Amino acid sequence: MTAAAKVPAVPPAVLSFAASDPTGGAGIQADILTVASLGCHPLSVLTAITVQDTTGVEGVLPIDAGWVADQARALLEDMPVAAFKIGLLGSVEVIAAIAEVVADYPDIPLVLDPVLASGRGDQFADEEMIEAMIGLLLPQTTLITPNSLEARRLAQQLGVGEDGRRDSGLAECARALLDAGCEQVLVTGTHEGTAQVVNTLYGSHGVIRSDRWERLPGSYHGSGCTLASAVAAYLACGAGIGDAAHGAQEYTWRTLAAGYRPGMGQFIPDRLFWSREETDDADKG
Repeated sequence: MTAAAKVPAVPPAVLSFAASDPTGGAGIQADILTVASLGCHPLSVLTAITVQDTTGVEGVLPIDAGWVADQARALLEDMPVAAFKIGLLGSVEVIAAIAEVVADYPDIPLVLDPVLASGRGDQFADEEMIEAMIGLLLPQTTLITPNSLEARRLAQQLGVGEDGRRDSGLAECARALLDAGCEQVLVTGTHEGTAQVVNTLYGSHGVIRSDRWERLPGSYHGSGCTLASAVAAYLACGAGIGDAAHGAQEYTWRTLAAGYRPGMGQFIPDRLFWSREETDDADKG
């Protein structure tokens, strides 16, 4: 390289705390694919190992909390991180370890995907874990991205509604989460009985934006992971919260529209849909 040669720009890094999903549909694998697809450099801290396929989860083995903290601190002491994304956590001890780590970096935006259960209904978080998530992570969260079922379940823990019932107003749930300390809430409406999927971004002064998307057929594995990590990638690239939320929704919808079914269970979002579109165009040319 000559003295006049330019050093390539370093893409912004997104650090994801999540469990391993051997199918590649969700978890840390989904985060890595999404973040890289959107032009960022993915960093990963493993919180748990899972036994699962596209039909469901058979087991979760949390990583030792000390190892989780050590993974993160080694990365953070070596390179700058532009955004955090948190997914499946595995244990109360892991939640506490992550909360202690991110507390040292209050200026880095943090996107929390509250993974409480799988698409099949396998439970990932008990009452104690949900309480720890709310008490330790929510006050440090820039944006939490619950689906409507998760929003009601979290709000129930905060004393809003009963048993996560569907008639708990989502705006009321969002307000409870905001009052608990997070800055913004993006509630997704995939599980609601609306003709279109309605996703609403709430802030301290109410609705920031509401977006409607065509409801696609089929059941998808990893859509929530994709959305949350996409928001983190947009924030890492300097987007404002409204633009990040919309850009991430559009990206996620396109991954679902291009999704495929590699096994006997759910569809998997195609996070590299754009590369296959380019290949198709090149073949046609």
